[in-house]
Parts: sequence; C-alpha cells; structure tokens
Amino acid sequence: MADFPTTVAADEKGAIRDLPELAAAGRSGHEIHQIDPASLIPLPSGSWLYFLPGRFAIGFSGNALHTCGRNLAVAAFLPPGYVALALSAFKSEKNAPHLPLFCYCAVCWHRNGFYVPALRVDKDPKHDLSSLDMKKVCKEVNRWIRRHPGNRLVAHHGLQCVKKYGCPNAVNLFLRRWEAPISVSGHCNAECHGCISKQDNNSIQAPQARIDFQPTVEEIVEIAVPHLKTAPKAMISFGQGCEGEPLLKSRLIESAIVAIRKETKRGTIHLNTNGSLPDAVKRLAESGLDSIRISLNSARPEFYSAYYQCRAYSFDDVMKSFRIARQAGLWVSINYLTFPGVTDTRAECDALCRLLEETSPQMIQWRNLNIDPDIYMATLERARPPLSLRRWRQSARNATLSSADRAKPLGIVPMMEQIRQKFPEIGFGYFNPPVA
Repeated sequence: MADFPTTVAADEKGAIRDLPELAAAGRSGHEIHQIDPASLIPLPSGSWLYFLPGRFAIGFSGNALHTCGRNLAVAAFLPPGYVALALSAFKSEKNAPHLPLFCYCAVCWHRNGFYVPALRVDKDPKHDLSSLDMKKVCKEVNRWIRRHPGNRLVAHHGLQCVKKYGCPNAVNLFLRRWEAPISVSGHCNAECHGCISKQDNNSIQAPQARIDFQPTVEEIVEIAVPHLKTAPKAMISFGQGCEGEPLLKSRLIESAIVAIRKETKRGTIHLNTNGSLPDAVKRLAESGLDSIRISLNSARPEFYSAYYQCRAYSFDDVMKSFRIARQAGLWVSINYLTFPGVTDTRAECDALCRLLEETSPQMIQWRNLNIDPDIYMATLERARPPLSLRRWRQSARNATLSSADRAKPLGIVPMMEQIRQKFPEIGFGYFNPPVA
C-alpha cells in the first residue's frame, strides 16, 4: 500500500478505482500540484463522488505528471460546512462539455479510504439531511398545503424546495425550526456565471428553478409570524437559491417586515443579498431588518464585476451597502465564495483585508464557489483584456509583491490564519447565525 495519497479515476460507466502507482494531484487556479497529506480529511458523510465527462484523470510519478489513459477524473461535492482546499485536477479533451454548477473538490485514496483536501469551517449539524426522515418531512409538507391552500409560498417551498431539491432551509420551515426561507424575487440585476437559479448559457443548466410569482405581504406574514413566534433559534431569511435578487423587491420586504414586527418581536429577520442597492438596504434596516449577508466572489472590483456581470450597479454600491448596514447596527456577514488558487493569492488576501478594515463585518462565511473551474478562470482572465494570459497570470500573482518567491498562493488555510490573526473579532463560519 502506498504511503502517499494516490489518484482515483473512473471508467466511462462511472466505476471508481484507485491507481496506486500515481500520487494524487490537485488544482489551484491553473496550477497542478501534488496533494499534501496534511490537508486531507476522510470524505465527509453526505458528500457525493462523481466522474467528469471529457476530462481525464492525472497524477504524479515522481515529479512527472501523467495522464491516466482514458480513465475519467473524479471529484467530490462536499456537504454544507466544508470548504475545498484543492480542486480536482484533470486534462480536458477537445470540446469537453461544460460541467454543472457544483464544487469540484479533489479526492484521492489514502489509508484505505477516500480522502479530500478540505476544512470544516462550521460544525452546526442543522443542515445534515442524512439525519432527517424525509417521508415524515413530506407528510408535513402535504399537511401544510392542506392547511394553507391559497398560500403560494407554502406550495413553492414545499413542492419545489423540499420535495424536488431537498433544501435544508425549506425543510426547517415545515418542521418549524431554526432558519426558514421566504422567497420573493423572480428577477436579478446581475448575471453571475455561477447562478444556480437562472442560466442564459444553453450549455449550462441551472440546478434549480427560480420562483415565478411575487408573493403578497399576507402570504409572507402567514408563514413568517408563526415561525418566529415558536421555532427554536427562529430566523426567516429573504434571498434564497430559488430566487433572484431580493433587494429588487425591497418595498415588498419592507412592508412585510413592518407587518411581522407588529405581530412579534421574537426571532431574526435576515437578508441574503448582492448588496447592489444601498438605499434599499437603508430602508430595510429602518423597517426592522436584523441581519444581512452580502455575497462576494472577490474583494477586487475587477474580478467581482467579471463574475457578477452587474447591471446598473457597481462594486462601490456593494461597499456602500456594507457601510450602511454596519452603521444601522445590523449583524453583517460576508458570503465569501472561495476558489483555491484565486481566493488565496496574496493580492486577494490584501484586498480582503482592506475590505474588512473598511466594513467591519461580524462574520465571514467561507463557502465553495460552485462552477466549472475552467469557466471561472476564463472569466477572470477576461477581467484584464489588454494583457495576454501569461502576463495576466504573472501580474495577478505579483500584484502587491516585492519578491518572486512570494508569488505562489498562500493556501486557503494559511490565508484564513492570517485573516484570523489580523481580525480576531471577526467570526468564521458557513451558516447564518440567529442574532441574540
């Protein structure tokens, strides 16, 4: 048995096996490297393994990189609470199909089992679907629909989010516990390359459908008030994976918050958003919003804009929303979409530190960016069109550096350690916490 992590691969039927003669490879940005055994943890319960069509597994023999014949590359999709430290490494054949919108964490064979380079950043077990009796949950969904026959939100979150997609937040609504969703917006003012509810690219399919109606204040209040009154660690959140940008419906949310707070002061009212409309954030804070989470793929404006493809707003508007939220006394967190080889560069770390100094959030939620790695890297390369690929990669690595030996990415864990050391008051996690 090899004493180093070895490559795993799949045949075209999906049968996965290890290749003990080849050391496992991982990917950070464009760079391929041997996987560090110190970064590995056993494959977490609730993970998925899948093979990557049109992409062949690669591994190391000594310092030489080898393609594993016609064996397909394998990747892991991690359960909530885990962040990938390296991505699956592969060699693509010409015209390989685009990959669906998942995270492609590297996976290897080690110590008689599957291991992944990953870090658990949040140990809250609330989103562990493996512990649920889904038959019982579906019975609750049916009971709710019978009790609320005219409430379209109940039907949407029950039939679509629970039964079709297995959304943990939607499950919470019907079990009346913790954080529950309130979807409101069928439209968005960004065209994120990794949007999970709408894709204009015909070669990439969004994994879930976007809400196709606007609920009324009455529909929102009918499910929000009982949840906030009775659920443990009660929270309702606007801005779900099954919708667009909730700030586009800020007047509706504002009216709903006022109506809810007339009925109960208990629980947390939360907003997940791209932070594009600072005036709307201000109104919602004044109406009674408790917490806000603003999503970023990068603290660098050029990379943010390249990924989000903003319509009628800019990175400056996002920064204004951060400042307004903190001044209003909201609990503020960053939904930081992490991608090894980009997030952990010195230039990105420096930019994030500047953002944290200016905005003072209470929390960073470290989450994997779910996207085909090649599409994401190509997206960022287009952020600097005057430069060639080689010159862009060199300038991106050395943007704030004085010596070439510091150009290599820091690694996700060392970057986190630097952030934690410089900003000890900022918490790390994955899930939205209720406001005390």
